[in-house]
Amino acid sequence: MKPFSSMTMKFANIWFVLVVILLCGKKHFGTRLGNSSHEAHICPGCSRLTLKVEFTSTVVEHEYIVAFNGYFTAKARSKFISSALKSSDIENWRIVPRNNPASDYPSDFEVIQINEKQKDGVLTLEDHPNIKRVTPQRKVFRSLKFTESDPMLHCNETRWTQKWQSSRPLRRASLSLGSGFWHATGRHSSRRLLRAIPRQVAQTLQADVLWQMGYTGAGVRVAVFDTGLSEKHPHFKNVKERTNWTNERTLDDGLGHGTFVAGVIASMRECQGFAPNAELHIFRVFTNNQVSYTSWFLDAFNYAILKKIDVLNLSIGGPDFMDHPFVDKVWELTANNVIMVSAIGNDGPLYGTLNNPADQMDVIGVGGIDFEDNIARFSSRGMTTWELPGGYGRVKPDIVTYGSGVRGSGMKGGCRSLSGTSVASPVVAGAVTLLVSTVQKREMVNPASMKQALIASARRLPGVNMFEQGHGKLDLLRAYQILNSYKPQASLSPSYIDLTECPYMWPYCSQPIYYGGMPTIVNVTILNGMGVTGRIVDKPDWQPYLPQNGDNIEVAFSYSPVLWPWSGYLAISVSVAKKAASWEGIAQGHVMITVSSPAENESKNGAEQTSTVKLPIKVKIIPTPPRSKRVLWDQYHNLRYPPGYFPRDNLRMKNDPLDWNGDHIHTNFRDMYQHLRSMGYFVEVLGSPFTCFDASQYVNYASGCSIAKFPEDGIVIAQTFKDQGLEVLKQETAVIENVPILGLYQVPSEGGGRIVLYGDSNCLDDSHRQKDCFWLLDSLLQYTSYGVTPPSLSHSENRQQPPSGAGYSLPERMEGNHLHRYSKVLEAHLGDPKPRSLPACPHLSWAKPQPLNETAPSNLWKHQKLLSIDLDKVALPSFRQNRPQVRPLSPGESGAWDIPGGIMPGRYNQDVGQTIPVFAFLGAMVVLAFFVVQINKAKSRPKRRKPRVKRPQLMQQVHPLKTPSV
Repeated sequence: MKPFSSMTMKFANIWFVLVVILLCGKKHFGTRLGNSSHEAHICPGCSRLTLKVEFTSTVVEHEYIVAFNGYFTAKARSKFISSALKSSDIENWRIVPRNNPASDYPSDFEVIQINEKQKDGVLTLEDHPNIKRVTPQRKVFRSLKFTESDPMLHCNETRWTQKWQSSRPLRRASLSLGSGFWHATGRHSSRRLLRAIPRQVAQTLQADVLWQMGYTGAGVRVAVFDTGLSEKHPHFKNVKERTNWTNERTLDDGLGHGTFVAGVIASMRECQGFAPNAELHIFRVFTNNQVSYTSWFLDAFNYAILKKIDVLNLSIGGPDFMDHPFVDKVWELTANNVIMVSAIGNDGPLYGTLNNPADQMDVIGVGGIDFEDNIARFSSRGMTTWELPGGYGRVKPDIVTYGSGVRGSGMKGGCRSLSGTSVASPVVAGAVTLLVSTVQKREMVNPASMKQALIASARRLPGVNMFEQGHGKLDLLRAYQILNSYKPQASLSPSYIDLTECPYMWPYCSQPIYYGGMPTIVNVTILNGMGVTGRIVDKPDWQPYLPQNGDNIEVAFSYSPVLWPWSGYLAISVSVAKKAASWEGIAQGHVMITVSSPAENESKNGAEQTSTVKLPIKVKIIPTPPRSKRVLWDQYHNLRYPPGYFPRDNLRMKNDPLDWNGDHIHTNFRDMYQHLRSMGYFVEVLGSPFTCFDASQYVNYASGCSIAKFPEDGIVIAQTFKDQGLEVLKQETAVIENVPILGLYQVPSEGGGRIVLYGDSNCLDDSHRQKDCFWLLDSLLQYTSYGVTPPSLSHSENRQQPPSGAGYSLPERMEGNHLHRYSKVLEAHLGDPKPRSLPACPHLSWAKPQPLNETAPSNLWKHQKLLSIDLDKVALPSFRQNRPQVRPLSPGESGAWDIPGGIMPGRYNQDVGQTIPVFAFLGAMVVLAFFVVQINKAKSRPKRRKPRVKRPQLMQQVHPLKTPSV
């Protein structure tokens, strides 16, 4: 036994030393894991660079995009333009040549250059019957600067930072950022040691389960619109086509962003993508200098339609839904069954910052989270601002997924880690590509059905509202279950309205409703999986639950007359009935709508398929609060700026003169709203002229500029300011003292109210607030509500005599302005424009209730699922512990550097979860080594050799004890 004991001791000592080395050197071990196949400190190709990104956007002078009503040959397009310009004075013009793969096909637009500044002449183009719209050509410039970064940064990890020209430039830009933008939760701080372990996002989302079943994206055409891809990149085996849409003569990626995005979708080695066998179509739409034009995108989109692309990833975005040709083409793409996935934007945590085209109803908009399921700080938030100021925005993003420290393909090979919603977008695009390949009946897959499957299967994140997470976190396997038991139908987003459910239903749940208040508007998206075109049959029905006091609320509807493409809206206005003016409690009911679409089978002429959807509604009603606690926010503006855009307060931003966050209490004035609610005020929104509400019921808050005239018995506070208008117009600096900025006035008549006029709201605006003035707002509301004048104002040293208006030069409009084209109060007239008549006030048509004497469902979220889908009856695929080998390992590459397979269904990718098997193994080795050493010590003692002959007797005593007794 001695040789055996000696051998065992040596074996135990070797294991013990190995375990100690592994445990003590876990930091170095983690670094190796993070570096794919190279040592952290010696890899020559290791990337430790910080990438600084600067964006600018301009309108190309003298260039215009002429959009036609159909697709025409180049010769026909030229004839149309020539014919349209004959009646104008424009003579010096030409068609800009476009040399790209789409040039050989008919097109629906042309780019022309007009060297004369005659806007009126350009507008005559739109008079031609075949010309739909004329818009300026836009140029986007993205500057990239690489600098040496922190030497402690993990190998092949690039940090992205951004410098904005203004708080919101009009741009289409790559949406990548650095890890520093993520929320710090304070939980599980020990997980920071594990950040070096690579996150194979495909296996983390359990794509390997579908790989084992033989689904790898084969037969699915996926397009990547980005910076290109090298021809012989080792990570890709099925690049079907590479096309260049820029003015550079190269197809290669000079930056690496496009390569990374393509790798997340379809890489077959090292940092594996979701669908390694998918057909990759690479569209190079940015130059190496990061320049792009709207016309490049339009040509590339047309070519994607010709190539019958199935899935299109767009990791770029911007707020410019003024860019009509771009938006029109996005709609045309989805109408042609292209599933578009787009990043929602990196403009968080400010609300109302959704990027286009991800904010479109027919596009899958993707937000970002980290691997601990925290919403990315930089991920843009809802609501959409298209519908403002008259209505209310929609819920976006649609879903969220991992976008922090995700590994993807490097420009020449190897792996790198990036963060941003441009990382989250290809994660979803790759998942969608893989899901499409699992569906046997491909005709069932369309932009609506895919979005329906994704949002119905998403896992809701706790403590996060719907404008941050949409419907929740991507769940690949549950989406697979739904798609493979899906029947064409309509659905709603959100699928229910619960004004009592916080925090998910914020801001609706933050304030109860009451009689006499402005109606609460909920904008619901209708998804129509039955066809690209549809309609709502008859009208929606309102069915209140009598046992749940549903007859205490009134409901009105407005909705899309046509659902196209694949979607539409249903705006629901909820108000309290007069009989509930003094009542408090919960009221419930539901809305029923029926959607119809033409039958798919063309042999059935005139046949339709229908789908009926139920929308549960639950609200909390309280007695009408006193006037002193009701604040009315004026959302109505006189000028018709593009929807969601309002003049910027900072006039120095000449290249970006319009705010784009909507100036709404739930977007860039969210903090102010939250503050007022915490102080006990009830805030309502006015989306109509001042003539359309009863001012005696509210405290009204509005802001403007300096005060030119004020009642002489009022209180006026002055301050010293710089004249921004002079700086903008004449580039001159002037400091003006004693500028009247704040006025307080009590109407002397009996029952007269109080007025406060304040000249600047910057200190309340989240988008560019440096220091808040909520204290001042509280003081002003105390004055208007109770007549209490704050001592800090009544005895201020800046108090002055109210201005009488004498000697004040009022603002003048520029000569030749066309303000009447955009104004709601001015109309065109020879000479000076004259005021328009006041618009008619909107009047809601309340739906006739159809009461139900039955009990409402208690849990609206769990109750609402897609029709015909029962996840309990759809079995998950069997899962083997060995990981499928999708591609062969390259020479020298270790499979241990990939995330191990065998992720249990239901385990969702915490960093600790990924490393538990490693530490469990090491711990087991320590215990094993300890017991082996103890056994060998016991065997080596001479005094224990003597009773060895008695061991059989001992065993005989032990065996009976194992026999169960009765």
